Amino acid sequence: MSQFFYVHPETPQNRLINQAVAIIRNGGVIVYPTDSGYALGCQLENKQALDRICRIRRLDDKHNFTLLCRDLSELSLYARVDNTAFRLLRNNTPGAYTFIFKGTKEVPRRLMNPKRKTIGIRVPDNAIALALLEALGEPMMSTSLILPNSDVAESDPDDIRDKLEHAVDLIINGGFLGEQPTTVIDFSNDTVEIARQGAGDPEPFL
Repeated sequence: MSQFFYVHPETPQNRLINQAVAIIRNGGVIVYPTDSGYALGCQLENKQALDRICRIRRLDDKHNFTLLCRDLSELSLYARVDNTAFRLLRNNTPGAYTFIFKGTKEVPRRLMNPKRKTIGIRVPDNAIALALLEALGEPMMSTSLILPNSDVAESDPDDIRDKLEHAVDLIINGGFLGEQPTTVIDFSNDTVEIARQGAGDPEPFL
C-alpha cells in the first residue's frame, strides 16, 4: 500500500518533500504533480524502479523517457546542446515544454530512444516538482502518468490512489490538475522541430 502525502501546491512542506526524496533514493516509484498533469518518477540509475514504471504503463523499449531537471545547470551532462538551443531554453524555462536532444554517455542506455539515441529534458514550472528536484540534487527519471487505454495524463489524485495505491510507493496529492500536455520541441536534428503542440507557447521556437 502506497503512502499518500497532501503537499501544498505553492509552499511545499519541507518535511514531506524530504520524506518523498528518501523514498526515491530507496528505490521507490512515486506519483507527483507537474505543470502538465501527474507523472511517475524514480531515481535515474534504478533499473528495478524503471521496470515497475514500464509495467504500470505497459511501455516497451521504444518509449521516450524524460529527465526532469531543476534548472539548466545539469543539461550539458546529459544532453548535447549547442549555444543556440541553450539560449532558447534559458529564455523559456521553467515551463510546459519537453525538449528532445541527443543523449550523452551519462544517460543510462535504457532511458534513451534505442534508434535515435535521444532523451527528453524538462524543467517543470511546478513548486512541488521543483522542491523534489532541489532536495534530490539530481535529475529524476520521469514519464507522464498515462494509464493503459488512455491518451491523457491523470489529473485527479484521488482517482490515482484508487488505481495505483498497490503499484507505487508514494502518491503526492498536489491538487487537481487539468489536462495540459507539454509542447515537445525536438533539437536532435539540425533543425528545430515542433513535435507536439501543447501548453507551452511554440512561438519562440519557430
